[in-house]
Amino acid sequence: MATTFRHRWIFLGASLVALTLVLSGLALPRAWAAETVGSYRVAGSIAADGSLSVKATITFEGGTPATLVQRFRTDVDAPGDRQYVHQLANVTASAAGQPLAATVAQDGPHTVVTIPTQGSASVELAYTVTGAALREPTGQTTVSWRLLQGLSLPVREFSAEIVVPGMFELVDCAAGAPVAPGACTYYGGGTHEDPNPFFSDGPRGAGEIVLVTVRFPAGTVAANENVRQLWTLDRAFSSGPAELLAALGLLALSALGYWLLHRRIGRDSAHAGEPHRVAEFHPVGAGVVEFRVLDQLRPGQIGTLIDERGDPVDITASLLDLAVRGHLRITELPRASEHALPDWTFVRLQPADQLADFERTLLDAVAPAHGEPVKASNLAGAVGAVIGQVQSELYDDVVKRGWFAGRPDQTRGTWSRYGWYGLAAAVVATGLLAAFTTFGLLGLALVVAALLAIMVGQEMPSRTSKGSAVLSGLALLRAQLLGQPTDQMPPGRELDELSEILPYAVVLGGVQRWLDALVAADGDDDADSTDLAWYHAPEGWHLHDLPASIESFVTTIQGKLFTR
Repeated sequence: MATTFRHRWIFLGASLVALTLVLSGLALPRAWAAETVGSYRVAGSIAADGSLSVKATITFEGGTPATLVQRFRTDVDAPGDRQYVHQLANVTASAAGQPLAATVAQDGPHTVVTIPTQGSASVELAYTVTGAALREPTGQTTVSWRLLQGLSLPVREFSAEIVVPGMFELVDCAAGAPVAPGACTYYGGGTHEDPNPFFSDGPRGAGEIVLVTVRFPAGTVAANENVRQLWTLDRAFSSGPAELLAALGLLALSALGYWLLHRRIGRDSAHAGEPHRVAEFHPVGAGVVEFRVLDQLRPGQIGTLIDERGDPVDITASLLDLAVRGHLRITELPRASEHALPDWTFVRLQPADQLADFERTLLDAVAPAHGEPVKASNLAGAVGAVIGQVQSELYDDVVKRGWFAGRPDQTRGTWSRYGWYGLAAAVVATGLLAAFTTFGLLGLALVVAALLAIMVGQEMPSRTSKGSAVLSGLALLRAQLLGQPTDQMPPGRELDELSEILPYAVVLGGVQRWLDALVAADGDDDADSTDLAWYHAPEGWHLHDLPASIESFVTTIQGKLFTR
């Protein structure tokens, strides 16, 4: 009896489980079925003006979504850095003949249509596309549009028929992922039974496309393409024939213009007469000469004439010249140790000859009339404050002498200023040309032309005919400094005569051979620390130490002036 009762309970429990599974199985298809578009059917038409009218009937299965979203891509990339831009208009949605409050929004390159279904089993979406009719090089017109694209639900079956205004030459259909669609299931048209293009495909996943293409003979359908040119670096700086010729032409004209300007205003005036002699080795006996400076032309002045700049070489030569002429004495200081750097002091003296303005300013800086002597190691501080004034007075001096029509530094400054203004304008022009045209290379040519103006400006100071005559005389003096025998100085005055040559040799060349001549003029083995009136050295110093001392002095002074 107990066994029979237990069997009854087992049978009852098994029956309840089976009933539950059956009821659950019946409910599964409805509760778990995914929302899907059962069919997406398009009735479209292409007008003679190229516009495409679309009416899509969208039927749901497996449940109706609260909203249906379709995203239409309104631009299509084309060769040549271009895009075809499409426009959707007259977008409406309805269900069972009743309008639905569809919203249309722009999201970057997409037009997004959101349709509230209101529980309807099917909805209709209508719109008009312009810009999809593309002009072919042969004169034909191709209408191409993604009838299915960007849908928020998968589609089981797609079909479309497009009414056309006349005969067409080609029909094509591609379907699948937007980046690499394949062929549609089937498509065709243009026959007696099916005069209009038709298309069929499916199933398609959410977001997949069906792209239809119809090509018409010339004159059947008007092209209404809207082409947008894309900005790319290659396009902005195109090397096409027109762009390249424009850039090269501008460079050629710029080079020619600067060359003509340099010939007209930047070239030295010619001098037809004899060179203006600056100094000479004047015979004073048989095989004996003395060095004579003509017109009191100083090394700083002639150095500025040669390179059109008052630079550290000219300042250094002027210091040596002031010392040789007796305005100051250069004293080499004893070294604190074997490896210590050499140093010098400048002591002011009172000679009788006159000073040029730049010489007076320089002398006051390195050897003030009152106060402690200035050391070469402190030269940057002593001369740094007045070096600009020294250079300015040098430029005024060469203009006053009639060697230049205008100050060389001001001429260079004017050209540089205009060149930098031109460079700024060229950079702006390059940006604008690259942003809005394909002539970016023309802008780069403008930049090069502006830089060329800055470079050419450094060569624009021009010497007058008088300056050219002096420059010719300096060429003769340089030849003499490099070739004149060094052992023909008047006996007993060798040190003085050779010393006068040194500042000019620093500027014009040949300084080493004249230093060697000073060494050769020493006829004894005694120390020579005070034998030169303009250069004193520590005890035990000999004239054969002079080349190393002067080389160190020149290097130190120029270095201090460069780093001021």
